[in-house]
Amino acid sequence: MDDRRWRDPQWLARVRDWIDGRLDELGTTRTGPVVQPHIYPWSTVLRVPTDAGDVWFKANAESLRHEAAVVTRIAARRPDAVPPPLAADLDTGWMLMADAGETLRVVSQREQSLDRWYAVLPLYAAVQLDLADDVDDLLALGVPDRRLATLPQAYARIIDAVGAERRFRDAAPMVADLCAELAQYGLPELLQHDDLHDAQVFVRDGRHLIMDWGDACVSHPFLTLSVTLDGGLAWGLDDVRDSVDTAPFRDAYLAPYAERFTGDLVAATRVALRLGWVCRAVNGHLPGDDKQTLTRLRMFLDGRP
Repeated sequence: MDDRRWRDPQWLARVRDWIDGRLDELGTTRTGPVVQPHIYPWSTVLRVPTDAGDVWFKANAESLRHEAAVVTRIAARRPDAVPPPLAADLDTGWMLMADAGETLRVVSQREQSLDRWYAVLPLYAAVQLDLADDVDDLLALGVPDRRLATLPQAYARIIDAVGAERRFRDAAPMVADLCAELAQYGLPELLQHDDLHDAQVFVRDGRHLIMDWGDACVSHPFLTLSVTLDGGLAWGLDDVRDSVDTAPFRDAYLAPYAERFTGDLVAATRVALRLGWVCRAVNGHLPGDDKQTLTRLRMFLDGRP
């Protein structure tokens, strides 16, 4: 996978025409040239100046095209957590979005505090729970199925795809055992962001907005915590491994679940924190980027890259 498609002049011309058409429907006028500040193999984002302020266009690779449908569905249920797209084409996966403000990464560094996560995590948990009835629809719309029953076979496929060393192959029974253990806690499998970190959360007008749902999948909800806690918050503001006690953040996330479910939710998170890296390796794998996938597999097996 490469990013040449996003630079193609004919494709960009089609995008500009689509943007202008949607802006016209919104009664808004573009006031300058479209700028393309973000180009990745998996997506591109364009900034569009208008007489109502900047808006943003996003297109994803085919494997992430479902993001437009996910964001539209979440916005219908929880517009406090995800602003409704200004326009969306579910066939192409194109979206036009209002400016979401600053990333939490920028805000946290300025404030020298991680405390905003105490609001973000229960908000995100509530989004997962409030979309419980949408899971079948989301799967039908193309959201990847990473439920626990699928992960052992998916793990076997991914270690073959990246040519992982023998010890990863030997760990296949462990993946099956962890899936079975986590399933015993009886929690529903829900929409899971799968890459929730401080560059995916935005702050605008005092609101916390959870963005970038392209990596979303349906899986055990607690698998989220691998990236959010171990891959993010544990490193703190100064990027020092294990410099932050993540237990209070874990408990903030679990609070909405504790209102609806009994059982040892903390024990469930201990299993999920390890197994979540399997989901991330499977769900986030890009052909040609085996290095990133192997890093996630090492996080599963060793607890460190």
